[in-house]
Amino acid sequence: PANFGRIAAAAAKQVIGNRIKGISDENTYGAFSAKLGDLVTGEIQQGQRAHMVYVKIGDAEALMPPEEQVPGEDYSHGKRMRFIVTKVDKNPRGQVHINVSRTHQTLIRKLFELEVPEVASGQVEIVQVAREAGQRSKIAVRTKIAGLNAKGACIGELGQRVRAVSAELNEEKIDIVDYSDDIATFVANALSPAKVSAAFVVNEKLAPGASREEETWPKVRVLVPEYQLSLAIGKEGQNSRLAARLARAKIDIMADDLDEE
Repeated sequence: PANFGRIAAAAAKQVIGNRIKGISDENTYGAFSAKLGDLVTGEIQQGQRAHMVYVKIGDAEALMPPEEQVPGEDYSHGKRMRFIVTKVDKNPRGQVHINVSRTHQTLIRKLFELEVPEVASGQVEIVQVAREAGQRSKIAVRTKIAGLNAKGACIGELGQRVRAVSAELNEEKIDIVDYSDDIATFVANALSPAKVSAAFVVNEKLAPGASREEETWPKVRVLVPEYQLSLAIGKEGQNSRLAARLARAKIDIMADDLDEE
């Protein structure tokens, strides 16, 4: 019967469509699995789920969950931004789920690779990153190339390179400091822009309540001029907090014109 022919044709069309979609999903899964931890450019899309940001990346769609979004950042429809791919999953039906992030520390690293040829080539290494997304980040850099200024390379002439990265991150403030294998020197550098008079390791146990990771951190006492004390600590403790995470040290900041008890 003619009716049967139409039903068979529709069924065949659906089977072919499902197979093509399956191949497409498999290709998407393979392509984005290879991009895990990499930088991608996407376009913000309207979505149905509240608090989720939908991102179109080529022919694929990714999601940016609330915890991966920078507070106060504009995610207007059609806006193009750069993201880090943080998760690529496939459910039992073969559907691919991709998550991206704007808060991940790797975003800082990848943006500097884009802007700084010396970082991209490996001449300058970004050793550590500490970030409070949308507000401030600190990065520690070093080089083994004689005569090359790692910090200067990342800042760029008249600050153009670091400004380009900051602009991509909605004007997030970025401090670039020199890495040192000497923990006291590293901590002193990490507290930039504050000027440090002296820094030294002290053998004291951390206060109760420290995390398991922090329990392994050395404690460094830092002396700064009294007029630099608020700068070293930072607004709501942000400068010293980021410096501690960057150097992985517990930092005790004191004014150097006060006698120790």
